[in-house]
Amino acid sequence: MRAAVYKGGQRIEVEDVPEPQAGPGQIVVRVKYCSVCGTDVHGFMYDVVPAGHIMGHEFSGTVSSVGSDVTRWQVGDRVVGGGGSPPAGSPGVFSANPRFNFRKDGWASQPPWASAYAEFVLMEEWEPTPIPDGVSELQAALAEPLATAVHAVRGSGLRVGDTVAVLGAGPIGLFTMQVARAGGASKVIAVEPAPARARAALEVGASDVIDPANADVEASLAELTGGLGPDLVFDCAGVKSSLQTALISARHGGRVVIVALAWEDSPVLPVDWISRDLTMTTSLAWAPEDWSIGLDLISDGRVLTDPLLPPGSIIGLDGLQAAFEALVSPNEQIKIVVEP
Repeated sequence: MRAAVYKGGQRIEVEDVPEPQAGPGQIVVRVKYCSVCGTDVHGFMYDVVPAGHIMGHEFSGTVSSVGSDVTRWQVGDRVVGGGGSPPAGSPGVFSANPRFNFRKDGWASQPPWASAYAEFVLMEEWEPTPIPDGVSELQAALAEPLATAVHAVRGSGLRVGDTVAVLGAGPIGLFTMQVARAGGASKVIAVEPAPARARAALEVGASDVIDPANADVEASLAELTGGLGPDLVFDCAGVKSSLQTALISARHGGRVVIVALAWEDSPVLPVDWISRDLTMTTSLAWAPEDWSIGLDLISDGRVLTDPLLPPGSIIGLDGLQAAFEALVSPNEQIKIVVEP
């Protein structure tokens, strides 16, 4: 089968590799779509992906073969890669390593099926999630970043009527805006400098978009929230200034949730915001139920995916090298999806 193999030194090459075979309790999934994750882009940027690795974990497809003892799936079933509940007693990534550090340990923790920039992927029977009726394979390929947004909002303490600011209108930021609205936020304000992403934020329901290159974000957010600042701020940008911006912008007694994986030092000046009795939490990845919740939100129309996929967003394996180079400093790109 054809697959995009990372060679090191920010180089991706498409090669023929052996097609996986389903053993007992396993299935093979024919990949229909695999979207490009920001984590993969960071791995490419900082050259921390092991040479010879096939990236790609945000995928959808159909079951192409099943191993012995498999009862849950049949050939032809539509699935999204991930979201299944592991067998009772299975050690999780974090319980197995209570000092887990994503920068040092993140790539080593990738499941074997996180290799979907390819035509086929091998999975354990319990690992996929079924795609519900009313959700296309293309929409389902965005289920993983949506599950990340669901997890962040569900853990944020969002209350009905809260005002929310989302820093960064990349895929997870755009999904966070929509999940926050679905969860009862009265107003969602985006902070985003890239024009294409700013337009997408308005399309998915942001009441306002602030361009940090041309406005004082703290002052603008205060003005848009009656002088108080947002009740809840999600940092989905992960740039050097975004953590300080989130902390200084939240209202007294507000909450800040760090969602983005920043790979650079993020300086903060506590004297600017320590008097506000803020609560800051972090949110990484998802729980199994977050996938199904996200897929249901797509199915009933409360989460839109089309604004994340402007023309030119779907590419073949041969376009991955150029796509990764572009996503290092995105401008018009929002979400890139590979169709192997």
